[in-house]
Amino acid sequence: MSARSAMLDLAILGRLADGPLHGYELRKRLVASLGVFRTLSFGSLYPRLRALESAGWLVMSDSGELPHALAGRRSRIVYAITPAGKEHLADTLAASDPAAWDDDVFDVRFSMFADTDPHIRLRILEGRHARMIERREALRASAAKNRERWDDYTSELQRHGLELLDREVGWLEDLIATERAHQGEPTDTYEPHPEKEIP
Repeated sequence: MSARSAMLDLAILGRLADGPLHGYELRKRLVASLGVFRTLSFGSLYPRLRALESAGWLVMSDSGELPHALAGRRSRIVYAITPAGKEHLADTLAASDPAAWDDDVFDVRFSMFADTDPHIRLRILEGRHARMIERREALRASAAKNRERWDDYTSELQRHGLELLDREVGWLEDLIATERAHQGEPTDTYEPHPEKEIP
């Protein structure tokens, strides 16, 4: 299974954990809440729903009604998470390995932080923070090395990239401080852990 399929599976189970949905409504919620799925087609969604059903993590049933006036017959199907699916989702949300703070996976995991253990949330945020610091430093080093060879537009693109990374680092530091405060940990002594120290 590809990383994107695994990420989509997690997002699907996370949305179905809130209640059964038609395929149309499920796609609509995924597109609205997660930018990584803004181009998600039914041709990509339905095979994953069938795979999740085969794994025993969701069930399909005919609701007898259409989610909207222009829906086709297939749209009458309602998808619901199973107890095994809930268990798989819980196991996945309990993991805090480096994959949890990869670019697209992080967005999906972050959208489920309300259902994630606070210590796991903090570990994922710290991992993401370390990853972004590393990326920012690499971009700065590249800019310093290549600045004289770049034209104005390439330099501007690099500057924009650094600004985006600076904003994300600051955002993550605010989130980490908030999580630490909620857990009764000191917030004024936060030092990012190098990613290699986060198993």
